[in-house]
Amino acid sequence: IAEEVGVATKRGTYLYVKGPNYETKAEIKAFRMIGGDSVGMSTAPELMEAARLGIRSAAVSLITNAAAGVTDQKLDHAEVKEAAEMKKGEFAELVKGLIKEF
Repeated sequence: IAEEVGVATKRGTYLYVKGPNYETKAEIKAFRMIGGDSVGMSTAPELMEAARLGIRSAAVSLITNAAAGVTDQKLDHAEVKEAAEMKKGEFAELVKGLIKEF
């Protein structure tokens, strides 16, 4: 489905952090050491609640930026929002396709 709508995908281990702040370089280093591939401030709580309620669910996340320390570029919330805005149409098509499929 992702290929059909032009969305690049990767499988990996998602680490949830409470936020609302971005992760530090030290946290990213620790997350990598325990096998984390991506990190975010959503997705996991929603899945845990669905499981608690007995609702079958799945997750897909849009990665909008490289984490602290991964690149030399300083994290910028405006750029993160812009990246999400740029991909929202493709992401919406992916979600629609997944809903139809399952």
